[in-house]
Amino acid sequence: MELNELEKIRVEKINAMRAAGVEPYPTRSEVNISIQQAVDDFTQFENSHPDESFSDHFILGGRIRSIRTMGKLAFAHIEDGSGRIQLMLRLNELGQENLDQFKSWFDIGDFIQAEGSLMRSRTGEVTLLVSAFKMLAKAVSPLPAAKDEEVDGQIIRHATLSDPETRFRERYADLAINEDVREIFRTRTAVVRSLQRFMDSHGFLEVETPILQPIYGGAAAQPFTTHHNQLKQELFLRISFELYLKRLLVGGLDRVYEIGRDFRNEGVSYKHNPEFTQLEFYWAYADYLKVMEFTEQMVSTAAQDVLGTMKVQFKGQEIDLTPPWKRVELRQGILDACGIDIDQHPEAGTLFKAMADKGMTPNPESTRGKLIDALIGDFLEPNFIQPTFLYNYPRDISPLAKKKPENPAVVERFEGFIGGMELCNSFTELNDPLDQEQRFQEMGRAYADNDEEQHPMDEDYLQAMSYGMPPNGGFGMGIDRLVMLLTNKTSIREVILFPHLREQKDKEEE
Repeated sequence: MELNELEKIRVEKINAMRAAGVEPYPTRSEVNISIQQAVDDFTQFENSHPDESFSDHFILGGRIRSIRTMGKLAFAHIEDGSGRIQLMLRLNELGQENLDQFKSWFDIGDFIQAEGSLMRSRTGEVTLLVSAFKMLAKAVSPLPAAKDEEVDGQIIRHATLSDPETRFRERYADLAINEDVREIFRTRTAVVRSLQRFMDSHGFLEVETPILQPIYGGAAAQPFTTHHNQLKQELFLRISFELYLKRLLVGGLDRVYEIGRDFRNEGVSYKHNPEFTQLEFYWAYADYLKVMEFTEQMVSTAAQDVLGTMKVQFKGQEIDLTPPWKRVELRQGILDACGIDIDQHPEAGTLFKAMADKGMTPNPESTRGKLIDALIGDFLEPNFIQPTFLYNYPRDISPLAKKKPENPAVVERFEGFIGGMELCNSFTELNDPLDQEQRFQEMGRAYADNDEEQHPMDEDYLQAMSYGMPPNGGFGMGIDRLVMLLTNKTSIREVILFPHLREQKDKEEE
């Protein structure tokens, strides 16, 4: 690691500490309380004992966020994961040598342990009057922020890390500097916990299914491939939990769900990352209509739990998640939006011509399903700002869904859209093994080998179905997109701790 001038100065301080017999990275810490808990204890005591002195002694730890020194006195602000507090270091309590060591060795960004009693400063700020301190970890590199400055009793933060590329690439620095970023990921955890509670309270069992799979399936996507050396076996990172979760329905687990990572070898965008978090569930004896109502309740409950409201701000608009959500039948929605009746075009060729006649430029190699997807993406999805269920999809783009009894060309499927993006997907699941085998065969013939829409045959899944699978409703939702919605972030990279990024050398070469 090549050091700059500031880093060299800090390394010199490390050497000076060690020469004085002080270890800048000690093995043990005696911190016994969080900053926020200490402040809360002090404030509670003040309120209940206004005429008494607070005698409790605390040992706090945290990162130094600001330093201000003068002759016989020094002030600092430190911060841990719970909050921030001011330190007062005085000659009377510490002695000249210790005070000089603090001034000489400590910098913004270092981790410090400070022992003492709590008091109020002249400005009324809760302050730790320090009687002893020690270095917990010397920061060699200054964080990419100039400093925190106190102006008229207010902390002013200068030069916070703001470049998105740097923030995502050095997320550890981003988190250390930007409290609002830390809050995003606290919110993310709260969202997951709320979803788990909701599922558990409705009798669902949380399970874990394989990430490494010999046959990928359950979605339309290209997988990542890997190789098991001992077994001499090609394996795939899962693109969906679906086929394994539905195997559990065969085994008698009637309501199952999983929250975990999926991996898709596809392009990246503001709403796509190669690895992402999904919630999937399968519900025996339910259908897509029941799942619609369940979805409304689940998402709105998560918003209420985490934000305290079902109305959220996203992309400058207020979105009301309160049930019931709007429902739009797919055929009618496309007809209303662009004047094309997809039922009048059962083949890709005629649908392509109808789109071209309307001035569109579809890919002539596209299947009918992909052409319909293009219509949804161009005319419907961007306009579904308030929560909307788009339902009743064509059979040829939904290989795992059950047909409508009155129209075998249409399947019982819905997608949920909010804020102009797809949030979730659901089916009345196919449970006829003979029909399923035929669908697999059709999907294999209809697409080229490198087409992400191709769905491989899964003989073991068919075997499971042949033992009898109860009718069921299935559901999948991107957790990352839900967190985007609830935190008002327009890029998926903002809500994933370590998003996938292009190598820096590739970026520079371009």
